[in-house]
Amino acid sequence: MDFSFSRADEEFRMMVRDFFENDYPREIIALLERGASPTKADYQTSERAMAAKGWLAVNWPKADGGTGWSANQKYIFDEELERAGALNVVPMGLLYVGPVIYTFGTEAQKQKWLPGILDSTTFWAQGYSEPESGSDLASLQCSATPDGDDYIVNGTKIWTSLGQHADWIFCLLRTDNSGKKQEGITFLCIDMSTPGITVNPIITIDGKHTLNSITFENVRVPQANRIGEEGKGWTYANYLLGHERTSYAHVAGKRKLISNIRVTARATKVDGRRLIDDPAFQRKLSELDVRLNALEITVLRTLASVADGGAPGNESSILKVIATELAQDITEVGMEAFGLYAAPAFPDSVAPDWTRNMPLPANAASSVAHYLGNRAQSIYGGSNEIQKNIISKHLLGL
Repeated sequence: MDFSFSRADEEFRMMVRDFFENDYPREIIALLERGASPTKADYQTSERAMAAKGWLAVNWPKADGGTGWSANQKYIFDEELERAGALNVVPMGLLYVGPVIYTFGTEAQKQKWLPGILDSTTFWAQGYSEPESGSDLASLQCSATPDGDDYIVNGTKIWTSLGQHADWIFCLLRTDNSGKKQEGITFLCIDMSTPGITVNPIITIDGKHTLNSITFENVRVPQANRIGEEGKGWTYANYLLGHERTSYAHVAGKRKLISNIRVTARATKVDGRRLIDDPAFQRKLSELDVRLNALEITVLRTLASVADGGAPGNESSILKVIATELAQDITEVGMEAFGLYAAPAFPDSVAPDWTRNMPLPANAASSVAHYLGNRAQSIYGGSNEIQKNIISKHLLGL
């Protein structure tokens, strides 16, 4: 394959780079450099800046309000966004449920939900995982019982990212227990203001409130909010998960993290010698560079395979595994450079008072936060062990 970009693609890159350098909100970049958690307003500020350019739904078809960009243009846009240190879009609406709605939803559902996603006025959460299901998503038991023109929803979803900001949540719910566990699952969209919904925060190891558990107690949901057929939710979920698992690569973001590590390693001394001059440390960085280049090629191959607008297949599991394992390994090497500053590096945590005025090197807070936050990457979105089973069964035929 030819992995070079055309002259037109490079001109497109310069246009995108100019936007992020001159028109994108600088306060959002500064916020992320401090390692602070974005608020709902911060996400909206970022997304509306991109929406004003018509650049928010980069993966959507033009007919549904997207950019209609080529696979190369989408990749370049993501690369320049992360190169600039800008805030990634909230994926639950734009990357996950949006494609499900415009692919499987009715015209009424498209008109109801897509505009709010496109202008960043409606936030979505994903209701998949449950307390007793682990990585076996098909074993879910949160139920939706038909009652006239409605469903009555009962149960709990957990590890719900940014659920505290959500206006709507899309859920996989059990509507039938009589067949195989993958059957009898229905894809339902629920207004978060509906009576009977309780959001409980989960504070993670990095001191941040990103995750939640959400309890449904006799929540009444119109059947008109169901996507597709009752009992066919597993089909729509697999379509969505293909998009989710290809969203983990973040090649440019990983390259920026490695660059930050190198900068700090040049300024950090261990036993009187610069850390960057340690041969063992240099070897670790070189290995990360090689693995990142391999990931980038894999991403480009995946993009080429879906250039006609199709959804990623089981190959997306490969990306999920190698991207998340690499993310964790990058931040582990980074802790050799930033680890001395770990205690005071959390603006969202309850660090002791004596750490408040300790001087920090540039990128320390964000890099240590990345280390702790990335511990979960190999678990969420389907654990890497599950992904390896998918690879062996569906790709290798074992």
